[in-house]
Amino acid sequence: MVQPLIARGDDGAEVCGPCVGFAADYTCKQCGRAGNPHSRGRCAHCVLAERVNALLAGPDGTITPQLEPLAAALTDAPSPFPAIQWLKESPNTKLLARLVAEGHELSHELLDELPPSRNQRYIRQLLVHTGILDERNEDLERIPGWLEHELADRPAAHASLARPFLNWFLLRRARERAAHRRHPASADRDLRRRVSVALDFLAWMDQRGLALADLAQEHIDDWIAGATSQRRYLIRYFLKWTTSRRLTRELTVPSIPRQEPRDLLDDDDRWRLLQRCLTDDALPADVRAGGAITLLCGPSTERLCHLTPENLKFGDKYAHLVLGRHLVLLPPRLAELLRRLAEQPQLRPQLSRAHPGPRWLFPGMVPGKPISTHGMTQKLNRHGIPVRTARNGALAALAADLPSPILGDVTGMYRHTALRWVAYARRDWAEYLAARAEDEAAGRKGTEERRLKGCDQRPL
Repeated sequence: MVQPLIARGDDGAEVCGPCVGFAADYTCKQCGRAGNPHSRGRCAHCVLAERVNALLAGPDGTITPQLEPLAAALTDAPSPFPAIQWLKESPNTKLLARLVAEGHELSHELLDELPPSRNQRYIRQLLVHTGILDERNEDLERIPGWLEHELADRPAAHASLARPFLNWFLLRRARERAAHRRHPASADRDLRRRVSVALDFLAWMDQRGLALADLAQEHIDDWIAGATSQRRYLIRYFLKWTTSRRLTRELTVPSIPRQEPRDLLDDDDRWRLLQRCLTDDALPADVRAGGAITLLCGPSTERLCHLTPENLKFGDKYAHLVLGRHLVLLPPRLAELLRRLAEQPQLRPQLSRAHPGPRWLFPGMVPGKPISTHGMTQKLNRHGIPVRTARNGALAALAADLPSPILGDVTGMYRHTALRWVAYARRDWAEYLAARAEDEAAGRKGTEERRLKGCDQRPL
């Protein structure tokens, strides 16, 4: 009889359970696989397959052909114990079970009808990851569903304006830009903000008994004057659309007051944080690598999150990080950190995929996606690396040395933004040199005065 070997004898030889006096049979009673049983003498793989079937079986007790790829991906998880725990405890599986029990064919449209939530987004990407649903630009395509929930308690007149403003103006332009961007930007927050400001403006008009045709420049000035932040300036997008539709006359929204960069991390603090990222083994490896790249190169958070192993170039002596069209030389310790991230197995998600997507240096919790920009920012901030000030400090240092086209390409910023950073850095550097020249001139003058005073007091 063949028995699984579970221990070692005094001589180091492997022995089976009965030989050490342990009567448990480590062979699965269902499939005959050897290993640590999970429950009732069955292995974790068999238990996982049973629970996946219970999760995805429809009202007739069978799994529909549409969900078979998902069932196969869950059942073939390389580590069944965590997968069983996920099926048991995750709120995502509870939502999935409810959708399956209703017997509807799963689609993007069906998910769009649900209230926007983290669980809804996870289930959608799970279905995309396993090939059940087509992939789409979720940052943009989920905004109409968000708008419908926002309009639930709004007047019908507001809804009749907000829907075409979003769908035929904002989203159309955003889709055109997204089609040409190499690194996707998180545009959904900006678009939602513009729609929210438009809805607030319509409510403000109702309070004053104004119609769109009645709007005059003085009304726009009053709206801006009542602002407590720069948010109200975003009304320019809505008014541009209403003007193009001849719903309002030509109106002017003043430009947002230009401000100099604030909250810059000075060089001493920046180098101290960089040293911590490169040497502190108590920090998670992804925090150390992400923080070091931010402190050194100042890329946008979107570009940082979408880095893949293909962005790393390892040579015999040096390692480089590809940012835009340029190679950035990496310090040896950072290169080793990134090598470890590129080579380590990605435990989340533990799902197979017929057409694997890119491997991410910073994988997220959602299947097939990198960590979100918000998630990366929160993670770095939580470990004492302030993303905004760290990036601003890196940009100020780079802008003093790089031309604006290269600065924009490396960091992922727009051309006019890169020009402003370079102008700011050069002016700041010029002011520093001028102040230093004044200090040196004052020092030379003081030295000369002390020399002359000494000559006057010298005895004849």
